[in-house]
Formats: sequence, C-alpha cells, structure tokens
Amino acid sequence: MVAQGFTIDLNKPLVFQVGHLGEAYEEWVHQPIVSKEGPRFFQNDVLEFLTRTVWWAIPTIWLPVVCYCISMSVRMGHTLLEVASMVVFGIFVWTLLEYGLHRFLFHIKTKTYWWNTIHYLLHGCHHKHPMDGLRLVFPPAATAILLVPFWKLVMLFATPSITPALFGGGLLGYVMYDCTHYYVHHGQPKSDVPKGLKKYHMNHHFRVQDKGFGITSSLWDRVFGTLPPPSKVDNKSR
Repeated sequence: MVAQGFTIDLNKPLVFQVGHLGEAYEEWVHQPIVSKEGPRFFQNDVLEFLTRTVWWAIPTIWLPVVCYCISMSVRMGHTLLEVASMVVFGIFVWTLLEYGLHRFLFHIKTKTYWWNTIHYLLHGCHHKHPMDGLRLVFPPAATAILLVPFWKLVMLFATPSITPALFGGGLLGYVMYDCTHYYVHHGQPKSDVPKGLKKYHMNHHFRVQDKGFGITSSLWDRVFGTLPPPSKVDNKSR
C-alpha cells in the first residue's frame, strides 16, 4: 500500500495518507509544522472529535480517580505516611515508564503502511504538529482502556491494600506529566526550573529528536545516556 513518491495533501484528513509515505515517513514526520491550528485527522466527525482533548480535561477527569484510589488504601488500614510513600513510589515508577514509552515506543522507526499510520496516531502527529493544543494530552477514552491492564499489572506486584495507592500514585504521575507537557509547549514560564524544562523539551522537538526523552525531568536521560549534547541543552534543566 506504500506509494513511491507519494505527496501528503495537508488539506485532506491525514491519518490514512501517512502510511503511503513508506520509508520517507520517518523524515517527513520529523519536519515540524509550527501552527496552533492542527490538521484534520479523519473524515468521520466522531473519530475526529475523539482525537481532540483540552488540557484541563486530564486533571478534571483523573484527579478524582487518584483521590479515590488513595482513599481505598487508607480505608484498608494504612496510615497516611504509608499511603504517602506508596503514592510517591508510584510517581517515581511513572517517571521511568514515561521515559521508556517515549524512547522505545513513541520513537520506534516504521516504514510500512499500517505501522506508519499507527505511529502517526500515537506520537508522530505530535512531532509533525508540535503546537497543536488539542492533540497534546492523551485522549481520556484511550487512557481509560489502558488503565485496565496497568491496574492488573500493579496487582501482580502489590498486595490488595497497597495496589490502590500505588496505582493512584502512578496515575497522579501521568496527570503531572500531561499537564507539564502541555505547559512546556504553550506556557510562558518565568522561573528557572520550568524555563529549563521548556528549553529541554523544545530541544527534543526542534534540534535533537533522538535524545532528551524525559518530559517532567531529565533524570532517566542522565541515567541511560540519552542527554542531548551539552551545547544544545540549557544546563538549568533537571
């Protein structure tokens, strides 16, 4: 289904076009178009609606779930200090998951029709249109589906009373990640730490796209040796 010399028509829905690029997809998707107005993905209006999410939907939907999960562990007899430590550990685990997903899944190289299409939906669209404010955070419907296997996974490693708080911590880490991600794209930070995060992530988008996979922190880039070259990243990023 790959068409040699295929040219993308930006005035038509993109999702089912990008697969035709074949091996040229990798180069095309990493040539960003900087515009706050994103492209149309699908001809179908329902599918198109499901691809667009305002950033504040993420904390609005998921923070109540986080609180409920934490309260479950409290009601099962854990002290507030114990629950707090579980939540912090869940956030820590999320930061590693954030790095791993971004590096090994979101930046996988594809060249066939369907893999190009899937990659574009998953992350390629964000690199092609990095300032599209309605496709920056993960759609809640997709998140809800993914939370089921993640809950089951946590249950394999934790007791029934620890699982809710640990899961809630991981979900809180995700909320922090998505809100941070939106902010580093569209916010105007004044203090050093958020300024450093913004410069670090913009460097990933516009200069060294195969380095700097951390969003909320550069911790795991430091651990696994994927920091961008020193001359191309602000030293204030953490």
